[in-house]
Amino acid sequence: MSWDSFRAAEHFTMRNARLLDRHRFDFLFQAGPAENVRAALAAYRNIDGGYGNGLDPDLRGHASQPVAVELALRLLDELGPLSQPLTAGICRFLNSVSNTDGGLPAVLPGVRHTEAAPWYQHTDDFSSRLDTTAMITGLLHKHHVTHPWRDTATAYCWKHIDGLRWTDPHQAIAVCTFLQHVPDRQRAMETFARLSSKIRAVIDVHPRATGHVHTPLDLAAHPDHIARPLFTDDEIERNLQAFEEQQRPDGGWDACWDHWDTAATIEREGMRTIQRLRILRDYGRVQVDLPRPRREAPAD
Repeated sequence: MSWDSFRAAEHFTMRNARLLDRHRFDFLFQAGPAENVRAALAAYRNIDGGYGNGLDPDLRGHASQPVAVELALRLLDELGPLSQPLTAGICRFLNSVSNTDGGLPAVLPGVRHTEAAPWYQHTDDFSSRLDTTAMITGLLHKHHVTHPWRDTATAYCWKHIDGLRWTDPHQAIAVCTFLQHVPDRQRAMETFARLSSKIRAVIDVHPRATGHVHTPLDLAAHPDHIARPLFTDDEIERNLQAFEEQQRPDGGWDACWDHWDTAATIEREGMRTIQRLRILRDYGRVQVDLPRPRREAPAD
């Protein structure tokens, strides 16, 4: 990636991305302070310990939602260690909204009465979902967060992962996060080996694929990812090249979600641009001399 391409992405972010993502760009690529990201993210947090208020661009309502908590944890994971008071509040919220089987729905019934994307607003199934539960639980394990809900959710994840006969890309990404970080490493690696062919089968390795597809790099977002060995070096290189070529003249990348609202699409494009830049950098394709982010300890 050339310096001009990187600068174009920076200018796109400054023109279009929300404040939270502008601070993320500053932290990830310009050695800016993590505290600015944490402060911006805190504005999306509710008194119940969860996150809402449009943090997920497809959920515009105020109320906390499990998928918004998932996104918050992924953003916090970029910054380094998580503070205990913060995770205690998150786990308290998750415990309050989990189903009796220990799993989480993607969204709660109140979503039907708020501004949200149609696929959320028309939800009538609020049973537990492995993708949402596994992603959140995996990130809690990564940061050694201890809480009774995490243990219950871990049991839920193991039960449903052991029973998997088929998966989809979003679920595969979440399952890999869980398997990469859950403490029982022998069981995790044996399970990953059993599921590896199913996981690869739902990832589109063709770099020119269009539509709502997930590429090898959406799954194995960095070279040390548990799923990286599922793809050949040539497949990875071809998809990295495609990422570079897909950058628009304005510096941004398209968000491949279905369009339902102009603001949501613009916010998704800001998030997607940062995601693509991170992947390109982590695979060594950003050749400009960029400072590494400072992974600061959170203030309690």
